Amino acid sequence: MQPQLMKYLDRRIPRYTSYPTAVQFGAGVDARTYQHWLAALPAAAPVSIYVHVPFCAELCLYCGCHTTVARRYGPVAAYVDLLEREIELIGGFLPRPPVNEIHWGGGTPTMLLPQDLLRLTAGLRKNFTMTAETASAIEIDPRSLTPEHVAAMAEMGITRASLGVQDFEERVQQAIRRPQSFEQTARAVDGLRAAGIANINLDLMYGLPHQTVATIKATAKRALALDPDRIALFGYAHVPWMKRHQRLIPEAALPGDSERFAQSSAAAAVLVGAGYRRIGLDHFAKDGDLLARRQREGRLHRNFQGYTTDESSNLIGFGPSSIGALPEGYVQNAPGMVAYRDAIVAGRPATVRGRALSPEDRLRRSIIERLMCDLTVDVAERCAAHDTDAGHFTAELAQLDELVSDGIVERTGTRITVPEQSRAFVRSVCAVFDAYMANGEARFSKAS
Repeated sequence: MQPQLMKYLDRRIPRYTSYPTAVQFGAGVDARTYQHWLAALPAAAPVSIYVHVPFCAELCLYCGCHTTVARRYGPVAAYVDLLEREIELIGGFLPRPPVNEIHWGGGTPTMLLPQDLLRLTAGLRKNFTMTAETASAIEIDPRSLTPEHVAAMAEMGITRASLGVQDFEERVQQAIRRPQSFEQTARAVDGLRAAGIANINLDLMYGLPHQTVATIKATAKRALALDPDRIALFGYAHVPWMKRHQRLIPEAALPGDSERFAQSSAAAAVLVGAGYRRIGLDHFAKDGDLLARRQREGRLHRNFQGYTTDESSNLIGFGPSSIGALPEGYVQNAPGMVAYRDAIVAGRPATVRGRALSPEDRLRRSIIERLMCDLTVDVAERCAAHDTDAGHFTAELAQLDELVSDGIVERTGTRITVPEQSRAFVRSVCAVFDAYMANGEARFSKAS
């Protein structure tokens, strides 16, 4: 990598799973706002659903999710009761809309007993309309997956399972406190496929303590032996000021920016060499997978779960900290269990913050999403679609000059493109169109 490009990897930039990002959410959007926005949804408008399960059997040190360790099932059972009540509550504001997708995330969704997963699924089916096209995905920790869970997931209609791996190297696993053998992962994959859950995703990570180019390449090759449909290759976000448990990771064992870049590039080369198609910043998919097809068609989207084929603009989130999206803007539930519980028991949405979208937000969001998904965008076309003159972004287009001279961006008029060799820098290009970055209000993970 050229030395002048290092400055871009050292910047702290959002991952742009939304725009504006969650750090711009505020208390001006509350439970009453959410009720009004839900009531305004057209009766036939499809929705997607996110169900958050904020529990794990143990805490992995790299984790940046909103989760807690549950040593006994009592708190988890109480949470299932709350989730069931929240589903009923929010469903009461809606006319059983059709569902495009359901995503069970966490934490570890399979911390729930199989009968509780089925019970919550019954609640969703009661309050929302599932169709033959409804897709359903769940995040899984292969170490705790049981045959009973797999049977329940098949009954739930799960169509895709996402398995956390991160790294198969034992020294790395010890450093992040996530011991997980290849055999455990393989057994989980085999069990899911035998139950008819054929679409398998694997999550890998680079930038972890003690990782090297050689170890990440070895992990990528072992992951390929499981024949997944999709692979996500995330960069570890070291944010110990936000996640205190990350302070237990020895910073001296973490790779530097240039090493992180080398690890990412090496793993990507292994996956592309095996025939996988690169999707946006950090995803890979088999060429026939729907994610790859949507990317070729220019119909790929990005949301809080990453790259998605979901074309619904309405996301309903359940559980503490969960984020929803409606045409008017974003909403987020209380992150703390006590505040979440008190709201649900009182019979009101647990929404405590959010963001109402301005026309300017929508325009900038459309530019950033296309860059993140397609690596190219015509700013004038986006402006025309939002009834805005292309001259609105004269200053931003001028800011691109340095990125053009460094080879990160190619520009022809108002068309800007991030070439393949500069894919890792796409967040830096998006940041040019982020009206809130200049405020310096938040500390994000590094762009490397």
